[in-house]
Amino acid sequence: MFTQFKNIDTAFSHIKTFSLFLICACVLVSSFAIYKSFDMVRTNNAKVYILANGKAIEAFSAERKDNIGVEIRDHVKMFHHWFFTLDPDEKVIQRNMLLALNLADQSAKKSYDNLKEQGYFTNLISANISQEITVDSMELNLDVYPYYFKCFATQQLVRSTSTIVRRLVTQGYLRNVSRSDNNPHGFLIQRWETLLNEDVVKP
Repeated sequence: MFTQFKNIDTAFSHIKTFSLFLICACVLVSSFAIYKSFDMVRTNNAKVYILANGKAIEAFSAERKDNIGVEIRDHVKMFHHWFFTLDPDEKVIQRNMLLALNLADQSAKKSYDNLKEQGYFTNLISANISQEITVDSMELNLDVYPYYFKCFATQQLVRSTSTIVRRLVTQGYLRNVSRSDNNPHGFLIQRWETLLNEDVVKP
């Protein structure tokens, strides 16, 4: 009879140990699941999405140096777009030039003033010429500050009867400035000059 009680006591002890182990395991699994749930919610809330052309694109945080080449290329491309994309409309020319001059220093303003004094914009309006530009490629030197660039582009002067294609090569330097609505990349083009601007001779 004592043996039977001993067996019952041993069985109860085993059941008690197993129950405690099972409870501890359940607590650990539940705690881990709760932690991961909160972590997942926190991670999802930390994500930033940008709406572009009706599509949500996830944005990732990165230091500026990781994307500085991309930002410089876009800054230079936008400057050339605003400076050289013109229509035979005085208001369009003034608006585009204002946007371009926000991205560069007095070297660009000097080029604009020279073109204006030469009657370039007046000729565009009187001859109903539209001017477009396509940036073909760009050379950058990010090892030295201010950053150097050389831009290779193609211009098209569209008349009612013909289209003239011109090859354009410019160069300049970029320095860091504060970002703003008018200058979202935070660069300023300086010592900008045109190296080549000639008609493309068709074979």
